[in-house]
Amino acid sequence: MSSMRLLRLPTSTRLCLPRHRAFPPRLPTYFQPATSFHLVRSLATSSNVPASSPVQNLTEQIVQNYAVNLPPGKAVHSGDYVTIRPHHCMTHDNSWPVAQKFFSIGATAIHNPKQVVMTLDHDVQNSSESNLRKYKNIEELAKKQGVDFYPAGRGIGHQIMTEEGYAWPGTLTVASDSHSNMYGGISCLGTPIVRTDAASIWATGQTWWQIPPVANVKLQGVLPKGVTGKDVIVALCGLFNNDDVLNHAIEFTGSEETLQSLPIDDRLAIANMTTEWGALSGLFPMDSVLKNWMLQKAREHSARLKGATHSRLTNEKIADLFENKKLAAHPDATYAKTLSLDLGTLSPHVAGPNSVKIATPLHELEAQKVAIQKAYLVSCTNSRASDIAAAAAVFKANPTAKIADGVEFYIAAASTLEQEVATKAGDWDTLINAGAKPLPAGCGPCIGLGTGLLKDGEVGISATNRNFKGRMGSRDALAYLASPEVVAASALNGYISGPGNYTGPGAAVTRSQAATPPSSSSGAAATSEAQAETEILDGFPSKITGEIVFCDADNINTDGIYPGKYTYQDNIPLSQMAEVCMENYDPNFATLTKAGDILVSGFNFGTGSSREQAATAILARDMKMVVAGSFGNVFMRNSINNALITVEVPKLIERLRATFGGEKGVATRRTGWFLTWDVARRCVIIREGDEGAKEWTVPVGELPPGVQEVFVKGGLEGWVKAKLQ
Repeated sequence: MSSMRLLRLPTSTRLCLPRHRAFPPRLPTYFQPATSFHLVRSLATSSNVPASSPVQNLTEQIVQNYAVNLPPGKAVHSGDYVTIRPHHCMTHDNSWPVAQKFFSIGATAIHNPKQVVMTLDHDVQNSSESNLRKYKNIEELAKKQGVDFYPAGRGIGHQIMTEEGYAWPGTLTVASDSHSNMYGGISCLGTPIVRTDAASIWATGQTWWQIPPVANVKLQGVLPKGVTGKDVIVALCGLFNNDDVLNHAIEFTGSEETLQSLPIDDRLAIANMTTEWGALSGLFPMDSVLKNWMLQKAREHSARLKGATHSRLTNEKIADLFENKKLAAHPDATYAKTLSLDLGTLSPHVAGPNSVKIATPLHELEAQKVAIQKAYLVSCTNSRASDIAAAAAVFKANPTAKIADGVEFYIAAASTLEQEVATKAGDWDTLINAGAKPLPAGCGPCIGLGTGLLKDGEVGISATNRNFKGRMGSRDALAYLASPEVVAASALNGYISGPGNYTGPGAAVTRSQAATPPSSSSGAAATSEAQAETEILDGFPSKITGEIVFCDADNINTDGIYPGKYTYQDNIPLSQMAEVCMENYDPNFATLTKAGDILVSGFNFGTGSSREQAATAILARDMKMVVAGSFGNVFMRNSINNALITVEVPKLIERLRATFGGEKGVATRRTGWFLTWDVARRCVIIREGDEGAKEWTVPVGELPPGVQEVFVKGGLEGWVKAKLQ
């Protein structure tokens, strides 16, 4: 397969990132904000507005408004640990596991029922007794607690959050699902949380968050005809495919002309797939495009309610938002890095097979006539009425056209409201008459559940967000991602192809990447911080020391740390968890390690699923802490929530690889080196051998007393219990 052709602008291939701004331990030390780090311990609220307008990007401004009890005059910035009280928190099929955590910590009533939204969307085709019982339990819980509830078949939770006005521009809204980023398409800071976080929000209205480094993605030009938002994000994932935005928040910026070329549905698709790009959020600005979309949604609701007013999306609330509460990044706001993409140089793109990091111009695959057996227009990414209309237009161009022999084309609207719009327009029936197979509004094939999954040897093309190997069915199948019209054209022709409506120049894609220079004030702030030692909370160690055990690999996923076959066996004792820890990565890990060791690994450690056992299994081995070049965000959250200490020290990984990298085939190595984390002095000390060996020090950020308190209480559940008492 041909690779994407790039036209590189003059830029350094290596990011020159500011080195005098230090993050708390889990983030690389080469990203640094100009502020101290706080996780506030009080549950009281206070005014979050500093005396003067702070220099903040849009992400920081929104967090400022949802951080609890900040010190007077405190302006939050990337790197700060904060306690947040989200505007809304959505849980879906995992509401029952969240409920079990909620009750286990001693909670009985949801702190703020209006803050919580429950939806059923993942396994809606499953009519087994156990699944129906779980769904009934969730519905009864929502009714008893006074929580807004949307039953199976009503739609995908993220779509409901946007179309029903829960995800509101300028607010911070979370969900126990990785595609919460989608809310950024309507300028709502959406970010994922894990189940323990959700239980904490249910019980107290709050959880913790560390503001990520923020990347500015500058969009230039306008989209050519035949190019969609899906092509934008597929291209971004393929162009910047070296973890460029891993664990970052993203802010999309551009001229009014550029942003006018991106309708809200395209923005939602782009923000949704910033998850696959590795980011924790993807924010678009508040502008006239958003305002007009909101007014249109208000009109649709009013018509559906026969003239009655919707409880959230009203003309009055929308006018007040844009007249009095509109937020925008400060003109002098700083970013960890800046990426640029010229939309005018884009053509339709396809991701895959089996990876979002492989992006190929459509015309290259079209020439290969890659045969398909299945096509999908489903998911929260691209199943809105506009997407269905784009797919239907392919068939409306030839009213007698039918889906190709040997191809199955599955369609499911993102919600019943979107399906109603598509039905009124005649688009839904156009696809059905062409031979498409309808599914209920829900996740379905996108997550490998229900009807129409890929079988061994099959090739599928989908308008969904993920094409990981085996996600949509067999691991021996190939999955591609594309826009709705490309999916429809491929279903019509029987091979990967487009509808022929692209009118762009077909030139190489223009993009660039650069670090943003730090502000002149940040160095002074960092120097001031370095003069004072971190306060150590009673019960938290001031220093942690242990021998380094090095697992020299990047992207060790949660299945490598704790095998999936044990994940849903709830009766496994800690002793067995300790024995199987890292089993899939290295079967000899258990015999090579001992209590008190410090586990050190490469970059993106803990990527993959959200299983908490990946953290608790390491704790079961009585290992003091985990150090890596970087961590998967969900693993990092699970670690802190379960009181496993994690610290990012990229320089240590480089040094270990320089020293031991020549010896291949050693998955787990006892190095004979020792690491000491001096919490008070905010540094890690490495000794390359026994007493008297070479020592060197790496500064790391602060772990403030508020976060220490989570560890002292044995994790977030213990912290919540203490607050409830």
